[in-house]
Amino acid sequence: MKKKVSLVFVIASLSYGYEPSGVLKGYLEELKVEAKKENKEFKDFDNNRGKEIFFTKKIVDGKEISCVTCHSNNLRTSGINSKTNKVIEPLSPSVNKTRLTDLKEMEKWLKRNFNDVYKREGTAQEKGDVLTFIYKN
Repeated sequence: MKKKVSLVFVIASLSYGYEPSGVLKGYLEELKVEAKKENKEFKDFDNNRGKEIFFTKKIVDGKEISCVTCHSNNLRTSGINSKTNKVIEPLSPSVNKTRLTDLKEMEKWLKRNFNDVYKREGTAQEKGDVLTFIYKN
């Protein structure tokens, strides 16, 4: 009986998924306002666009890189910084409860990582798409 109850609990918890923090919800709302100013056709953030941004490879300093170069292609596992070899804790808030809960950290790392990979700051839509991809995975 205990096994059945445990299995039901696991299945139920997986089906509900991660609920974004209030900080993340607020930041996404700010980014939506900004994205609408940048593009009048903007409707909402998109998980698939975020995934595409996260996996798109660019040549930087003669090396092919993307976000997965450091963060890995599984957001629920740790990554390793390709420059410093430091461990990067999982991005997925479903396994790392501190992710996407601090506005200054989100802004800092989005700016830094877009500059590292794309050599520019991301647009509001790109940031929102990437954050959507992260919190849904």
